[in-house]
Amino acid sequence: MKHVRPRTVLAALAVTVALALSGCSASSSAAPAASAPASAGAEDASWPRTVTHEQGELTLDAAPQRIVSTTPSVTGTLLAIGAPVVASAATAPGTAVADEDGFFRQWGDVARERGVEVLYPNLELDLEAIISAEPDLVVVSTSGADSVLDQYEQIAELFPTVVVNYSDKSWQDLATDLGEITGHEDGAADAIADFDAYVAEAADSLTVPDGPVSVVSYNGPTDDSAVAKETSPWAGILGDLGLEVVGAPDALDTSDQVRQDVAWVSFENLTAAITGTQVWLLSGTPDDVAELTAEPTLQNLEAVTTGQVFDLGPTSFRLDYYSATALVDTVVGHLG
Repeated sequence: MKHVRPRTVLAALAVTVALALSGCSASSSAAPAASAPASAGAEDASWPRTVTHEQGELTLDAAPQRIVSTTPSVTGTLLAIGAPVVASAATAPGTAVADEDGFFRQWGDVARERGVEVLYPNLELDLEAIISAEPDLVVVSTSGADSVLDQYEQIAELFPTVVVNYSDKSWQDLATDLGEITGHEDGAADAIADFDAYVAEAADSLTVPDGPVSVVSYNGPTDDSAVAKETSPWAGILGDLGLEVVGAPDALDTSDQVRQDVAWVSFENLTAAITGTQVWLLSGTPDDVAELTAEPTLQNLEAVTTGQVFDLGPTSFRLDYYSATALVDTVVGHLG
């Protein structure tokens, strides 16, 4: 099963980035609660405030109390900072990355605990559903399969709307931006600090390999695969765990535009692109590990010959507080 398709890796919702992963946590005392630290709200914020977003500026008279997310890739971060999300768009239900409601598995339980409703299913925009939710803030993304940017003007005529870009920044940076927009700066800071402490304790439990590692979204012999760059969010987290990520040589990158997260590499060049002593598979499962290691063309990779190919879990592509925590648990499960 391929979890990421060529050229649309950052647009796919099978990204991004389940808490059902079987990896061990750093320790029981370090494991975060079912929901991230919630901000007490916007008590200390000054309102009205003018916020800058991808489509300009928006003045909010008061801290939002009914936030609607049209982008599931951002919903997890909103939940992590304690923002009052009342409804979120959902993707196809019952998949490797989505639960029975179409919410991402890493935060679906948290959403239900907080009473978050399905705004509309299968990423099919329903303007009437947005109207019925009576939001005082709507969140839209610039790109991805969950983007409704083409309808931004229509939505913005009805409700205060902000547009965010989750593809060019870490979840921590996105959390900081959303904290400023919603008045939940403290919630963002708490979630980031909680995660940083969790990573630090996890790092102490690991035995890391000598040499750099490659992070790959493997799509088989018929499609291009994505190789994470040193500037990617995965490199940041793995780096904090003591793993040095190495990217593909620039000459092998077939991407249509310069990007900071991954290089697209054709299958015939994949052997030259994967130079790490270990390989970690994005959106990967044990079945994907078996598929890569059984591929004859890749048999001479050092990571294959030494049995050092690991999965990062099905939700590891699109990172938020919850999926990033699951990623850490998965690494600890393999190396701890």
